[in-house]
Amino acid sequence: MKGIKKSLTEEYLYLDFSHQIEGCIFPLHTSVTLFLLSYCDCKIFKVCLVLTRASTDISLKNVVLQDVELQIISRQELPPIVQNCCLPAVVEKPDNFCRAGLAVVLRHIIQKSYEADPSKKEILELLGFKKTCLKACAEVSQWTRLCELTIPLAIENFLKEASDQHPAIPAEILQLEKKLREPVRVHNDDKLRRQKLKQQKAAGVGPSLAKEKPKSKMHRQEMSEELDSSSESLELKVAFSKLTVCEEPATTNREPSHIRKAKASDLPPLEHVFAEGLYFTLADIVLLPCIHHFLVIICKKLSEKLMEFPLLAAWYQRIQEVPRVKTAASQCGIQFLHLPELLTTSNEQDSNLSEVPGVEEQNDASFIGGPRPTMTKLMEKGIEVMFSPHPCPTWTLDWNSLPAAVSPKEGKMSSDRALRKQQQLNNLVYVVANQAKPGDRIVDFCSGGGHVGIVLAHMLPSCQVTLIENKELSLIRAKKRSDELGLSNIWFIQANMEYFTGMFNIGVALHACGVATDMVIEHCIKTRASFVTCPCCYGFIQNTSKFNFPKSEQFKKTLSYKEHMILCRFADQTAVQLPPQRRLVGKQCMCLVDLDRARAAEERGYSVQVISMEPESCSPKNNMIVGVPI
Repeated sequence: MKGIKKSLTEEYLYLDFSHQIEGCIFPLHTSVTLFLLSYCDCKIFKVCLVLTRASTDISLKNVVLQDVELQIISRQELPPIVQNCCLPAVVEKPDNFCRAGLAVVLRHIIQKSYEADPSKKEILELLGFKKTCLKACAEVSQWTRLCELTIPLAIENFLKEASDQHPAIPAEILQLEKKLREPVRVHNDDKLRRQKLKQQKAAGVGPSLAKEKPKSKMHRQEMSEELDSSSESLELKVAFSKLTVCEEPATTNREPSHIRKAKASDLPPLEHVFAEGLYFTLADIVLLPCIHHFLVIICKKLSEKLMEFPLLAAWYQRIQEVPRVKTAASQCGIQFLHLPELLTTSNEQDSNLSEVPGVEEQNDASFIGGPRPTMTKLMEKGIEVMFSPHPCPTWTLDWNSLPAAVSPKEGKMSSDRALRKQQQLNNLVYVVANQAKPGDRIVDFCSGGGHVGIVLAHMLPSCQVTLIENKELSLIRAKKRSDELGLSNIWFIQANMEYFTGMFNIGVALHACGVATDMVIEHCIKTRASFVTCPCCYGFIQNTSKFNFPKSEQFKKTLSYKEHMILCRFADQTAVQLPPQRRLVGKQCMCLVDLDRARAAEERGYSVQVISMEPESCSPKNNMIVGVPI
């Protein structure tokens, strides 16, 4: 067919397979992935279902993905790189580049489907505005975490409980209903809200989206004609215009004066049409199989509870009108329910979901702002700025004798920056090389373009080096450099680090941003691996679902969360253009934040040093935290 490109590399898609319910394959991550493959009509992957438990009668029933051959294999048959990752995962031959985790894999399927047939622009639209849908990792994005992790897991637990009792409604479903109640934020927000105000002035306040009747079995032309009706909400016009290949509502005429002059606070909010707002995105694809199975149980066993989810029910009805959704769903064993119309109940008292779980809200009457009172408080408890001596401050790699592809200059950066990067690498490589033994596995977390990992793989050929990075383009650049060097002891994994489950001996991270440094240290501690980290972006540190600050018992007894955040914010004040005294305070705050990290690791059986890299001019963020299990 014209416009279709053949994939240059053979790719295998590996999915967990535990069981089936009415033709739908579980776990839900697998069901979601197969649904996306069907929706995109994607046939470029060889799909393997990986058994998650022993069974004497594993067979596929009622799975009719057209032209997609499903092969069942055991976990032992997975390529070695995939055995170190959570599924789903995609691997390119020759099995040294892997993409793992639901969001990463789904985004890759969309990209490859579009590349195979660029005429399918609506497929690329699934990635949303600026192609950022579910791009942020679950550790820092509450929305990604809800869609990718907590809702699928909560629904699976809900289904297990429903087999022999009346299950409790998952808190995550209540969160999603609340999310759908929140006003929509889009890039042209003000413009659309003024259009909505004009519409309301002309015809009175329009009906809630949840009350509108679904346009069942409507063809595109009929749907497009209905969009011209003045009675339909502006949100639906905007949303379905993109799906019906129409232009968005025309706005060539200048708005009336009273509309133009209306205050932003007086403009009506935009209501959700789909999960992320006005447009059908990957988030809707992820949520549909999950919410479908939830609603099946609700309708069978807890029908009185359906009234509590009018927005979720309206979303479920509306998503069926998206072209190809019903076809894709039926191919994946999803038979849509016919729900009764539900009225939306106003619930303005619902508080928004906290974007920062665990943050202290109460006011501390004894709190005094600024870093000096906090530093004085620590000094009174015997906690002072203290660096361990550098093991070899003058050591350097002989960069001139190394192949060009080893140098950071190959990473497309200026000569000054490349020199500073070389100096940073001198520090990390010396420490790692002195710890590594033949046969060790070294993981370069948040590897970026592979500056650390590629040098280590070249310098330590008897060690296996794995680069883990969430940004695809950075990892592709790293692989290109590795291929030029002919390295055979290196793996590339595009994933959030929690999806890497392999054993390793040393973890390294150069300038892992904010809590990413804490995630690296935690991953190493759980594996009892040594770690060599250089933190960055202290100002982005905050409490998360996994970490609370301060981390160590010693710091917790002395500082409140707010006082610790003062240290973190001032730790970012180390840029070379700042006054020397201010930079000195910033460096001291950096040291104290990292001492808290070091003490926390020591409490868990590690010997830890906080070292200042040499020369200090190699980076404003020039601390190294080096930990070795005792």
